[in-house]
Amino acid sequence: MHRLLSGSFGRNLGLVLALVVLIIVGATTSSNFLNFDNALVILRQASIVGVVSVGMTFVIIAGGIDLSVGAVLALASVVASLKAIQDIASSTHWIVIVIVALLVGLGAGLINGVVIAYGKVAAFMATLAMMVGARGLAEILANNRTLVLSDRDFVKAMNVDLIGVDILIWIFVVVAIAGWFLLNRTTFGRRTVAIGGNPEAARLAGIKVKRHTLWLYALVGLTVGIAAIMILGRTTAGTSTHGTLLELDVIAAVVVGGTLLVGGRGTITGTVLGVLIFATLSNVFVQNNLTSSAQAVAKGVIIVVAVLLQQRFAVGRVGRARPRPGEGMTVGGVNFSVPKQK
Repeated sequence: MHRLLSGSFGRNLGLVLALVVLIIVGATTSSNFLNFDNALVILRQASIVGVVSVGMTFVIIAGGIDLSVGAVLALASVVASLKAIQDIASSTHWIVIVIVALLVGLGAGLINGVVIAYGKVAAFMATLAMMVGARGLAEILANNRTLVLSDRDFVKAMNVDLIGVDILIWIFVVVAIAGWFLLNRTTFGRRTVAIGGNPEAARLAGIKVKRHTLWLYALVGLTVGIAAIMILGRTTAGTSTHGTLLELDVIAAVVVGGTLLVGGRGTITGTVLGVLIFATLSNVFVQNNLTSSAQAVAKGVIIVVAVLLQQRFAVGRVGRARPRPGEGMTVGGVNFSVPKQK
């Protein structure tokens, strides 16, 4: 029982309990909180952040970070809303808008991956540069204006309800399930955890760390492209202000969900719970007419507590950053030992 509760099950159980406490607080302070419509509002608000958080989970598990997700989302929404793209979509099919947004997100992720993996630039600096550059490019392309989508078929498709549930929520569910499967049931997921646990040991075990890092940033870029499609359907407009401070919400949700900032541990289930905790918290504050400033303070306290709780897991990992000569270890399911130097 101790081993069970000290693992991912125990951490996720703690998140579930925290979410239940928030629900109880919301139910006791507002008569409208437990309405089905309000539950859909919470899930709808969580969907866009949740989709990007799934991709960010992989990057942080591998020991990286991506500060550019908000700016890239804005760029993808602007490019997909350009008149030339809308003209092509109107003469062919609205799927063109979807493809363009996905390609912009994927392209930005690949650029980040190349600079970080092969250019050996720190992930913080590389993605910070992308954040500034992507936001500036979005402003130039949009000419500091809001680009309204004229394709009504696209807007209609992105506002469909399936069995009474918004399509944005279904997209979040599908992405979360796909992310869980990729992390827990594939070699890609095992290699991601191995790289985050010990990059050098992962390299010695035969994992192509640089190439894998490239695909990790491409993955988070792809999720940003999906989120750009979602926000276009929700707002019917592309603008350079989309995704402002999105990176902070995403990283906070991932960290609160139990993913270590130093890498090597994390779960998609925990990330989803982290997203739902913040979305529920915001809804409780709105239902009780509390200010956004109070929400920010509460979120800050939650983040600090989550990081402090991580310290006891992270301290022991720093001392194991490099394998000692002759020491046996297991990385990604591969047992090996580092030979002693003569």
